[in-house]
Amino acid sequence: MPNSPAIQVERLTKQYPNGKRAVSDVSFTIERGETFALLGPNGAGKSTTVEILEGYRSRTAGEVRVLGHDPARTSRSHNARVGIVLQTSGESPNVTVAEQLAHFRHLYPRSRPVEELLAVTGLEAQRNTRISRLSGGQRRRVDVALGIIGRPEVLFLDEPTTGFDPEARRQFWQLIDDVKREGTTILLTTHYLDEAAHLADRAAVIADGSLIDIAPIDEIGGAEARTPVVRWRDDAGVEHERRTTDPTALVRSTATAMHDLEVIRPALEDVYLAMIAEHSAHHTTTEDAA
Repeated sequence: MPNSPAIQVERLTKQYPNGKRAVSDVSFTIERGETFALLGPNGAGKSTTVEILEGYRSRTAGEVRVLGHDPARTSRSHNARVGIVLQTSGESPNVTVAEQLAHFRHLYPRSRPVEELLAVTGLEAQRNTRISRLSGGQRRRVDVALGIIGRPEVLFLDEPTTGFDPEARRQFWQLIDDVKREGTTILLTTHYLDEAAHLADRAAVIADGSLIDIAPIDEIGGAEARTPVVRWRDDAGVEHERRTTDPTALVRSTATAMHDLEVIRPALEDVYLAMIAEHSAHHTTTEDAA
């Protein structure tokens, strides 16, 4: 079904025997070739959702499809179309990078050549280095090489740059940009909002197991949340704050002096944190009322 979405999630629910719901009635669709970020605080239900999509965890209710198939009941041929980069590395430390890639490429019917993998992940200089001697960033590149070794149509990236220094993160982003250009559909979870802003086409925000927003990456939170905020203090020391789409006009039209003037243009991180805070306050109020 080449024209169908890459990933379909309809009213997904995961409830444990103790009654706790990790995911509650979550729905979203990811189109082919799209990079989709799943955002949320720790314990929000991101990892549970991704693990269900990967086929590692069962669901309580709802429908899930990855490339048209239920991940709970897949075949070897379907699994070869999906790449997974987990949070923790699973390589063999005592083999070289090239040996590791050569071993795994034989498991896939349409695998990439080792030399191509080394080139696309920037590991050519480390081809004969044992994995135990690689830096954290280099090991993560091996993880990605293993994730894309079978030319997957869908790639899951779970917190891919945790522990990276800024330079390594930027290099990793370039690598993922290259993978995107090949048409691979990517589902990304990350706590780095600048990473989501750079890599993702759309994003969904999950909190307490529920989906609280889904939109193109530059529209998350709605237009009002991204309206610039002007803050200043008047001659009497009174602090003012106003949202406006035209900060320059506001400053010009204000008759009184404006001290300590600030014009704040909310970034994705500002919008995200405000959304999570608002949801948390509403959730707490609802629980108290109950």
